[in-house]
Amino acid sequence: MSRIVLSLGGNALGKNPKEQKELLKDISVHIVELIKDGHEIVIAHGNGPQVGMINLSFSESTSTPEMPFPECGAMSQGYIGYHLQNAIGNDLSKQNIDKSIASIVTQVIVDENDPAFDRPTKPIGNFYTLEESQKLEKTMGYNMVEDSGRGYRRVVPSPLPIDVKEKSIIKSLLKDNHIVITVGGGGIPVIRKGYTLEGVAAVIDKDNASAKLAEIIDADILVILTAVDNVFINFGKPNAEALHNISIERLETLIAEKHFDEDSMLPKIKASIKFARNNKISIIASLDNAEAAFKLEAGTIIKG
Repeated sequence: MSRIVLSLGGNALGKNPKEQKELLKDISVHIVELIKDGHEIVIAHGNGPQVGMINLSFSESTSTPEMPFPECGAMSQGYIGYHLQNAIGNDLSKQNIDKSIASIVTQVIVDENDPAFDRPTKPIGNFYTLEESQKLEKTMGYNMVEDSGRGYRRVVPSPLPIDVKEKSIIKSLLKDNHIVITVGGGGIPVIRKGYTLEGVAAVIDKDNASAKLAEIIDADILVILTAVDNVFINFGKPNAEALHNISIERLETLIAEKHFDEDSMLPKIKASIKFARNNKISIIASLDNAEAAFKLEAGTIIKG
């Protein structure tokens, strides 16, 4: 049996808590099948739409103080983790499987000198029209960019993860055969200040955080579930080609040829390559094909 880190995209979790709960009912079925097969499961998830929603709610409120961004990230970890625990736990109960699930509020250490702090690139929150985005730039001081033809979104810095503060707790839970939900939203980004850790206003890419976590816990497989069935070259064009089993070397050639969008697929590919280099397996697949992907029968499979 394998130790699997499963990375769920924040956009795949819906636009509000009600929609998220419904979507997770379907996702949990696939996760429980893995558990039934005896695999050790660690679940990571994005939080771009969710943390943006939380942050904007506090910013627009006239009756509550503005909430710092790290605290908004912690809130998103809590409520997404609760929904995941609830959905998976309900499916486990239906099948009389006695396993515990724990969501860990996770701090991920980053370098305060990471150049990403000078170049915000990570989209968060809702999609807006050009007019709405210009208003937010003026009134809130946000950095807004066009996101893959879907509208305009706020962007924040996205530093690379260095380490996971709660890694010992995660390893202990896995040793005791529990299901772990961690590095939610890429983790709460923190920097070292002497003997202390301080939260910073940023969002760590959840796939980079998932790859770092998978490395730390010596996982066998990293699965990144997203909105498309495979990685494609010439995506959206008549000559689009799905990539199935592919080498790291071939992927690196395609990256150099600039086949992948820096704001969507490229971070997933780079994170997958980083993990697969150590004689491991990375998979990028759609939620709909999750079960087949877990069996290495769907998605883009990258082997080191």
